Amino acid sequence: MVSSNLADSSAAQAQPDLEIAYSDFIDRIDRNDVREVVISDSMVKGVLAGGKRFQTTAPQDAGLIPRLLDHRVRITAAQSKTGPTSAGWLWLFILLLLPLVAIAGFVIWSQKRQAKSGGGAFGIRQSQAKQVETDAPPVTFKDVAGIDEAEFELSEIVEFLKRPERFQRLGGKIPKGCLLSGPPGTGKTLLARAMAGEAGVPFFSMSGSAFVEMFVGVGARRVRDLFAQAKKNAPCVVFIDEIDAVGRHRSAGVGGGNDERDQTLNQLLVEMDGFAGDQGVIVVAATNRPDVLDPALLRPGRFDRQVVVPAPDVGGREKILRVHLRHVPLAPDVDARVMARATPGFSGADLANLVNEAALLAARSGAERVSTAELEAARDKVLLGAERRSLAMTADEILTTAYHEAGHALVALHVPGHDPLYKVTIIPRGRALGVTMSLPERDRYGLARVELEAKIAMMFGGRVAEELTFGKDRITTGASDDIRQATVLARRMVTEFGFSDRLGPLRYGDGDQDTFLGHGGSARLNVSETTANIIDEEIRRIIEEGESRARKLLTERQDELQCLAEALMEHETLSGEEIRALLAIPVAGGRSEKVGILEARESAVPEMPSVH
Repeated sequence: MVSSNLADSSAAQAQPDLEIAYSDFIDRIDRNDVREVVISDSMVKGVLAGGKRFQTTAPQDAGLIPRLLDHRVRITAAQSKTGPTSAGWLWLFILLLLPLVAIAGFVIWSQKRQAKSGGGAFGIRQSQAKQVETDAPPVTFKDVAGIDEAEFELSEIVEFLKRPERFQRLGGKIPKGCLLSGPPGTGKTLLARAMAGEAGVPFFSMSGSAFVEMFVGVGARRVRDLFAQAKKNAPCVVFIDEIDAVGRHRSAGVGGGNDERDQTLNQLLVEMDGFAGDQGVIVVAATNRPDVLDPALLRPGRFDRQVVVPAPDVGGREKILRVHLRHVPLAPDVDARVMARATPGFSGADLANLVNEAALLAARSGAERVSTAELEAARDKVLLGAERRSLAMTADEILTTAYHEAGHALVALHVPGHDPLYKVTIIPRGRALGVTMSLPERDRYGLARVELEAKIAMMFGGRVAEELTFGKDRITTGASDDIRQATVLARRMVTEFGFSDRLGPLRYGDGDQDTFLGHGGSARLNVSETTANIIDEEIRRIIEEGESRARKLLTERQDELQCLAEALMEHETLSGEEIRALLAIPVAGGRSEKVGILEARESAVPEMPSVH
């Protein structure tokens, strides 16, 4: 019996003889024409009463099974073959696992990559120092000019890196650190790179601000990683730019000095003490503010050398210009020495920018070579700002600007002690509607009292000229910056320079001149109330005396004021020579003012030109 059932079931699942519709299948059940069926999902196979095999597709019919049982049809349920096999389950598992493997691989790759670069989310605690590629063209002392004394100091360290045995046989030790201090743009970073280029050793560069993070311990960890990396590549040069960001006086922050910056500085001090002098690791740091550095950082044994990198004198500017001009096609009229004398106060970065601007101006005009005209135009652009000829000014505003600048120019020409007048323009430049510029005849170490008083008088020439010409009710806000500069200068004369007869040669203040220049917050004058009142009175006296000098001079020369203003309205820009010729003002010695500038004495610390 069992064998017969198995045979019937096999016969029902064999290849069917015919395909019937589901409705016909139901009719055959009702006529008792179906003997047995095999149900598998929606497919029904079976054997008819006559022995023929059939198949049909059955919908979801809840009454099918009861109908089959009522007509005594033998029912067999077959296992579904549409479910996943073992191979299918394996592929499904692989597809689910593949994204997880990809994510894990990306995380591992990112960790390794960030570990090499020392930055990013996964390398936040590691050093972010950048090593200059050794296959790049090296920077040497040939690329540095105008700072011979600083170059000489660093050349000895280069000799230490090249031939340390030369000094070690006499008991000398290589310096651990060298601090470069000086104004911005004087070439401190370039000097550090030239050291590494001359010695042919790796050069690691990092900013002081990169050490300090909001996370506790990150800065100290980065210092340790930086010095560990340097020791592996010794001999080498480690350059920390703007070290004052991390090296300021300790115990000056919140929490009694135990903040993150102080911890970073402590670790830096420990590391500079921790490596021996014969390892060949030289730490070079640069700052514009050596006065704010912690004394422990400057003691011998840490930064053994302190090299001042000043602004270049006229000879240094000539050398710097020759370095930047050697790759520029020049016209025959270009003289680097003349241009050096016409750019007092320019740093190395300023001169590089001047040459670049001149090259751009020449290219814009379609010239094949850079001439003196482009260099002078570039100098004016650097000093005064770009011309804004598109600025829509009314006729009244142009007239007021002309008288304002004419007032500045006349006071500069006639007041004793003022620098020679260079150029006057009523073309808007930068943020100014007009500019009056004076160039010093030479680079100077300091300024005399008479020169400072002349500057203050010149600053009020514009406002006084407006009042004399248009009346007190028509004066404009154009003198706001002149008043600010005059007040700052008068305050420094009283509190820093000792130019007050009532107060005498004493310094009043916290020793930080930036507080008086608006960069250091509020000025802290540790003086009594009486002394503070005297300081205010002396500042007012100096300001009022300067304004009175300008008023007296312009009142006596109103004809010259009107003549010069009308010339500016017509020509827009006038040079100092043209103004002297216009007003028939003789030049001392029978020479032109320009020749006097070019034949001036060559000295050192320069002073920036006066611009009003």
